[in-house]
Amino acid sequence: MSKNECIFCKIVIGKIPCKKIYEDDSVIAFLDIRPVSDGHTLVVPKAHFERLHQCPPEVLGSIGACVAKIAQAVVGAVGGGGYNVLCNNGRVAGQLVDHVHFHIIPRNEGDEVFTRWPAYEYEQGRADELAVKISENL
Repeated sequence: MSKNECIFCKIVIGKIPCKKIYEDDSVIAFLDIRPVSDGHTLVVPKAHFERLHQCPPEVLGSIGACVAKIAQAVVGAVGGGGYNVLCNNGRVAGQLVDHVHFHIIPRNEGDEVFTRWPAYEYEQGRADELAVKISENL
């Protein structure tokens, strides 16, 4: 997706309105238009990067600091027992807009926003094999 077609890039430059919560030189935060809970907020770098691993370290640092600050403010405003921070990367992971963004999702006891993840145990030796392969890809 080109920067000219990106809905988040259009929000950053003011072509599309949003319910802005926070903005600085490198990051903007606004309410999600399709929230899964009250206060569901998106934190978006102003520079266009499609995937998390494409972001330079300084951008990730700005995003991380902003996510922490905004999460505290969101939970303070709407209450709740906690929050999830989520960053989907790629269509199969649920990314709908090809511009890196983090969801801050306030949570309440029994809210049913997420159900349990289908966890499993590794087969014998598989965890060791994966640890080596992942380390080799760093």
